[in-house]
Amino acid sequence: MNEQNNKLSFIKRFRWVIVFSAVPAGAIVLLLLWGASRTAAVTDDTSSGTFTVHRGDLTVNVTESGDIKALNSKDIRCEVEGKSTIINIVPEGTYITQEDVNKGKILVELDSSSITAKVTQQELEFSAAEAGLTEAEESLEIQKQQNASDIQAGEMKVRFASMDLQKYLGETIGEKLILGTVNPADANDEEIDRLIEDANLGGEALQKLRELDSDIYLKEQNLELANNKFEWTEKLYDKKYISFSEREADRLDREKKKVEKGQAKTARDLFVRYQFSKDTEKLLSDYQEAKRELERVRASARSKLAQAQAKLQSSQATYKLKKELLEKAKKQLDACVIRAPSPGQVVYSSSMLDRWQRQQRLVEIGGEVRERQSIISIPDPTVMKAEVKIHENWIDKIQLGQEARITIAAFPDKVFSGKVLRKSPMADQTDFWNADLKVYTTDVGIDGTYDFLKTGMTGKVEIVIEELRDVINVPIQAVINIDGKKYCYAANGKGSERREVQTGVFNTDFVEIKKGLTEGEKVLLNPPRLSGGTVKSRTNGNGKQSPQNQTAEAEKPAANQPQSGEEASVNKSADNGKLPPSQLSEGEKSSPNQPQSGGPVSKDRTRTPGRQMPWRQGGRR
Repeated sequence: MNEQNNKLSFIKRFRWVIVFSAVPAGAIVLLLLWGASRTAAVTDDTSSGTFTVHRGDLTVNVTESGDIKALNSKDIRCEVEGKSTIINIVPEGTYITQEDVNKGKILVELDSSSITAKVTQQELEFSAAEAGLTEAEESLEIQKQQNASDIQAGEMKVRFASMDLQKYLGETIGEKLILGTVNPADANDEEIDRLIEDANLGGEALQKLRELDSDIYLKEQNLELANNKFEWTEKLYDKKYISFSEREADRLDREKKKVEKGQAKTARDLFVRYQFSKDTEKLLSDYQEAKRELERVRASARSKLAQAQAKLQSSQATYKLKKELLEKAKKQLDACVIRAPSPGQVVYSSSMLDRWQRQQRLVEIGGEVRERQSIISIPDPTVMKAEVKIHENWIDKIQLGQEARITIAAFPDKVFSGKVLRKSPMADQTDFWNADLKVYTTDVGIDGTYDFLKTGMTGKVEIVIEELRDVINVPIQAVINIDGKKYCYAANGKGSERREVQTGVFNTDFVEIKKGLTEGEKVLLNPPRLSGGTVKSRTNGNGKQSPQNQTAEAEKPAANQPQSGEEASVNKSADNGKLPPSQLSEGEKSSPNQPQSGGPVSKDRTRTPGRQMPWRQGGRR
């Protein structure tokens, strides 16, 4: 088994060695064949044709190949976070009808096992958050009611304390103490005496004072009666009418009344000096403490209410968050099933990428897609466009609304009209090996609706930049560049003469001649080339130079002469330089070697200095 594997590995490596060896060899062979053909064109001097200078219309255009796409497409992207695996997808090319859209036809199914478990977990957390929210709402209502009860109880204590104070001192003085105009705690004895002697004094204090005064008055009357009785007792005792014990009993009764009178006065003094102030201050203190207690109750109520509200807000935020997470998880679960949003043909997004990107973002069953990655595109076939890459030298000449002609490789006999719709403001790098090549993506809309046009077809776009009417023009290969000047070789009866010309705009085939040639003249399509610093001459059968070469002096080629961007561009079209038979002379029609757009080169297969290759697109020389 190992030996067989080794053989297979050797065969694979050997195969790649053959491939990589064959590529350079093939390139060398093609280069040699091309050089041979070009050399043959140079050596066959007698086969050069001529072209009759004429007036006609000259169209300057830019021609590029690109892809046919829908102008409007519905991109279906992955809405699932992270990476997801495709478990089912409709085949590419499936046509979605309006009925499919109405029935909700499934286009893509993504693996939803982990999201289903996440939805279950979020539902549990949401239920807990919902219960917590209900509890917080009820707790807030309970706290509000408790605060109302506590505040009401505190207010009642304040009111009762106020009533006790007014009950003891009377309404007038009690009101003064409540308002703070009189404070016994800061008053001296005289002020208290004046307070107790205040005519507005009332309540229990006045009642107590009246009782003490009444008691003193009664004790004084009793003492006076006891004194009168004792005086009569003394007189009767002196006359021996009563006994000594009766006399002593009346004396003791008089002494008792004296003591009772003193006690009554002392009781009044104690009330006035101490008890009244004590009771007043206590009642006032109770009132003030009740007020402070009410403030504490209110502050505590605000604090508890704030805590309950904060708990409610926290529960509401938690509830909202859990609800959003649950809804998001459900949306993620729903996003695992992608249904047809609009009618059209299904195109995989990976089909519109290059080979390397297609391998990285392959759309297939079992493939992975990330969030926001395009999976399917459903183009609108009613309006199509051609997307081309315009070289940076030409992008400034491309303007929105310019007319264009589009040909499709699949339908070469049909020409479609269109207009430039958009050009990218930023350049794209299309060639990894040529980082300096900058192109701009340009969209050209195709006029009309064609059912046979499909996304991904190859098309060629010809954007018309400028159209000149009735101007002198010659084939582009008839003009050569020597030391920065443009020349043509005008044919005459004796041969040809080199003539400096002034050129204007040009396209891939013809160039405008502003000065130097007149209509009807003939110019060489294959003018003489410089080789080794001399003009390669054409000789006749006697070994003498032909007349057309006698006018060409030996000139040194400007081998290192810098070339403009326009003159350095190479025309890659296979049919450049071919002219309609009506524009060729008789000698041109019979010429077996029709010159190509690039013109002949020197025998060493290098580009002849001073002769510029034509542009791929039109422009100004």
